[in-house]
Amino acid sequence: MTRTRPFASLPFSIALLLLAALASPTLAQPTASWRFTPADFSYSPGPADNPLKGLVPYQDPPADRFPYSMEFNYLPLAKLVTGPGQYDWQPMDAMLEDIASRGRQTVVRVFLEYPGRKNLIPQFLIDGGLKVHYYMNTNTAPHPPAAIETPDYEDPNLRKTMTDFIAAWGARYDGDPRLAYITAGLLGTWGEWHTYPKSELWASKQVQREILDAYVAAFPKTPVLLRYPAGPNDELYYDSTTYPFGYHDDSFAHSTLPTGRKQDDWYFWPKMLHAGLSQRWQTAPIGGEIRPEVWGCCFDKEPCTAASQSFDECRDVTHATWMMDTGLSRKKADADRYRRAIEAVQKMGYDLQVVAAAAKRQPDGSVKVQVTVENRGIAPFYHHGWTVRLQIASDQKLIGELATDWSPRMIQPGARKTFEHTLDPATLPAGKHQLQLQIPNPMPSGKPLRFANQAVDPRSGALTLGTFAVAG
Repeated sequence: MTRTRPFASLPFSIALLLLAALASPTLAQPTASWRFTPADFSYSPGPADNPLKGLVPYQDPPADRFPYSMEFNYLPLAKLVTGPGQYDWQPMDAMLEDIASRGRQTVVRVFLEYPGRKNLIPQFLIDGGLKVHYYMNTNTAPHPPAAIETPDYEDPNLRKTMTDFIAAWGARYDGDPRLAYITAGLLGTWGEWHTYPKSELWASKQVQREILDAYVAAFPKTPVLLRYPAGPNDELYYDSTTYPFGYHDDSFAHSTLPTGRKQDDWYFWPKMLHAGLSQRWQTAPIGGEIRPEVWGCCFDKEPCTAASQSFDECRDVTHATWMMDTGLSRKKADADRYRRAIEAVQKMGYDLQVVAAAAKRQPDGSVKVQVTVENRGIAPFYHHGWTVRLQIASDQKLIGELATDWSPRMIQPGARKTFEHTLDPATLPAGKHQLQLQIPNPMPSGKPLRFANQAVDPRSGALTLGTFAVAG
């Protein structure tokens, strides 16, 4: 429980005016009288573009196609690492700033190989003897095969370059409010941790372990997601069950759920089950990308391909918080698809409803504020650095703010959490006031977290908890 004075964070000039008003004989110190009337806390689903959840288009999508709070893009390692221990962060900063300029946060992946692209591997490594395999990659559907350059992942200089880069990246950006999620990347085609169909070029488990160890040390705050879940007996992948990472399914709504066929055991959820990770969503996020074959049409009433799987079922089984999607940003959806997509996306991730509030006078004259929040979503809110503010308004104008130590993190679906805070009513002017709750985005231009309440302000995210009167 925290105890603060409500005007500590106000500008000095405003604080002086309030102090002068409190000193006035017409605004006497409050008596024991304190009356609090709770507001209406009726449920209404949070918006589809609530922060850090929902659908994620690629960087700078067409405006007004579908509401979203994040954008995704790749960066090649060669653009960021210019020499041993030498880094150029300008491309990373430019991407983060561009996306933040639209009020969105960034999902990013750094990679070394991509079909049809060249010069992705830092040149100093090649000059130093790194072996590179050149061939046509045929695993590019729905696009045609394309030339690819796969480095020798066992090369000691490359391994040190990757782990040193992760450490430097984390030192500079871990917890940066512009950065929403990192997909681990670096290894394999598109940074997706495979070199299929040339699996003989895939990184050894020792190399994978080095990457995992580097990420866990460098990013204790920003969530990192891995492509493939793996337990101790996995043939290709190092056991990741002891690491705190989330996972991303890049064939979502197509190759997600079990089919009962042995050849489909590589699908995302069968691998999660086999690795014993079916409850990982309780502590780390599940994300990914909707498979290109079902972009957009995965929200239609009828399936668009024989291989498509129900978006709603995939979402609920995996407890997905976010998914990359191009279908709804590529072209304007018709009314029925748009409506169904909004309803489906609102059910992703967290959905926090204020269900009760009270403000009771204590024997020592202070007031204890209690607010109960329930998560009606399918996953918790995962991020550090988001804190709740209590606000005091009079005639709909803000007159005071109280910083709290409340955090929306890790309220599990179906669970409730009651927060407490103590304020000093002697610092308040006499009259009728509103007590409000707000969770601002730590990125100044970002969208606030909006509660799943009918009465929430859709722009500021402020929710009135109730009204109270201070006698004078």
